[in-house]
Amino acid sequence: MSIIESELHFAYKYINSPINIFPFPHLYVQDIFPDIFYSQIQKNLPAQNLLTSLPDLFPDQPGFRNYKDRYVMDLVREESINKIEKDKQEFWRGLGDNFKNGKLSDLLRNKFQYYLNMRFKLIDNVSFLSEIKLINDRKNYASSPHTNHPRKVVSVIFYLPTDLSQKLSGTSIYIPKDTSFDCIGLKHHHHDDFIKIHTNDFLPNSVFAFIKTNNSFHGVEKLVSDERRWVLLYDIYVQDEKK
Repeated sequence: MSIIESELHFAYKYINSPINIFPFPHLYVQDIFPDIFYSQIQKNLPAQNLLTSLPDLFPDQPGFRNYKDRYVMDLVREESINKIEKDKQEFWRGLGDNFKNGKLSDLLRNKFQYYLNMRFKLIDNVSFLSEIKLINDRKNYASSPHTNHPRKVVSVIFYLPTDLSQKLSGTSIYIPKDTSFDCIGLKHHHHDDFIKIHTNDFLPNSVFAFIKTNNSFHGVEKLVSDERRWVLLYDIYVQDEKK
């Protein structure tokens, strides 16, 4: 299957999927990639010991210090890709290049254009940048309710398990018990202050995507199994805002 065919399959599934608006705009889609391409992803997953823990990869970001159980390959950093097996590097370079391509980035962002128009309606010029990381979460990893960084625009989380055994390990959605509470970002909050209303099934070849808002509270419940949780995380940030 060609790259173009894979991208068209992705575009068809993603663009035609409905957006759930409560409690914040988000979508969940299964079979997001063609089966052949998803098999290639599975075949090219690197050895886990070749990834770098999040705080070690970003030592200048103190907020990552509590995430030593999250291991990462940054697809926009050549030095990060060079750490994995040589016969798998070209696949991830190509995938990273495709996601950094303007058309695919625009597609992922434009799905939420209606809500972005509301966010940026008073700003004349907005430019964006994107990041894409292959992530391997390990036992004891957890992420308490948070809304994401204030500069983040859209997050797209591709779930990459091999089978159905990790179904309960998807991203959870929360609402605060204090219905007037919201958060601009940067801070993680205590579970006791929130109600978990939904957890997306962590199924092979599925994706959870959402727009960052002041109430886009989401997280991951603590992993208690020794199984590894593979995800591909694509984030779009606002690079520059000028009134």
